[in-house]
Formats: sequence, structure tokens, C-alpha cells
Amino acid sequence: MNIVIFGAPGSGKGTQSEKLISEYGLHHISTGELLRDHIARGTHLGKVADTYISQGLLIPDELMVEVLADLFKENPEVAEKGVIFDGFPRTIAQAEALADLLQRYGTEIHAVVGLEVDEDELVRRMLERGKASGRSDDNLDTIRKRLDVYHKQTAPLRDYYLGKGRYHKIDGNRTVDDIFGDIRTSLEPHKDKK
Repeated sequence: MNIVIFGAPGSGKGTQSEKLISEYGLHHISTGELLRDHIARGTHLGKVADTYISQGLLIPDELMVEVLADLFKENPEVAEKGVIFDGFPRTIAQAEALADLLQRYGTEIHAVVGLEVDEDELVRRMLERGKASGRSDDNLDTIRKRLDVYHKQTAPLRDYYLGKGRYHKIDGNRTVDDIFGDIRTSLEPHKDKK
């Protein structure tokens, strides 16, 4: 079973990803971690990625897909085990490229878990997280910018996956366990898919 966890910054994607990994034994793919690993190892892909990241630019879609393709090529068991994608895709073009990549491995995205949280609650959570963790990007100005980017660039994916019958709307305004209960119920029909 391959899942995309989807939602605005502060919607609880990281928390719910951990629970999904534990429950279903999925391989967690964080594109940010993959990029940092390539950069740390000094691979060709890492060097190219670093030229964008060091300038504060977004990684081009083709490069991000190449990084994912490299992961699947080097670790074929990942595609067999099932994956949870966290932080990817962020655009419709990335979603289409991901579908093509997975098709090469005889699989597909089975479900998109959409954590939908009220804007005021997102801001409150990220401000709290910033106080607790000291994350410098969890301040009101940066939070507003991140949410604006999310609404403009990433939110259209919701309609894209709705149109494909893959999107599962989850009310993310509740407790962690209540949210996870709804996620488990929504994934029940997909449990045994390859």
C-alpha cells in the first residue's frame, strides 16, 4: 500500500506518518531527508540539489523525481513493502511524475490521506511547536508565508487526487488518536493492495 500524507504545515503529517509506519510497516520517504542524505554523501544528485537549496530555491520536479527513482533503483524492497510519502508531491506535475515512476515498479498511489485543519488551529500549533522546539521558522510571519505558498502551490493537489478517487478527507482538528482512527478506517479498503 502506497500512501501520500497531505496537509498544510502544522496539520500533523509527521505525527500521523509515525503512526501509519508503525501500524502498516510502511517505508517512510521524506524528500527533505533524501535530499540531505544525497548532499551529505556528495553524490551527483546531491551536488545538483545543493545548488538550488543553498540559494533558497525549490528543487525542480525532474530532479526530485530522479532522487526518488534512485531510491527505488538502489532499494527495490522499498516499492514492495509499501511507502508513505511525506512532503511529496507538492504540485500536480510532481504527482503525475510520481505516478509514472511507480507504474515502472508495477504499483501506484493507493490513498491520499488529507489532514484538513482550520487555519487558526494551524497557526496556533506551529507557534506552540516553535516555543517548544525553538524552530526559527515557526514564527507568525514565516508561518503565514508558508501557508500562503501551500494554498497557492500545493492545495490544488487535493482536487487532482479527488478526481482520481484517491483522496480521503480527514478532520485534523481533533485528538491524535481520533484522527488516526479515521485514517485507519479510510485505509481499510486499500490494506492488501500492491
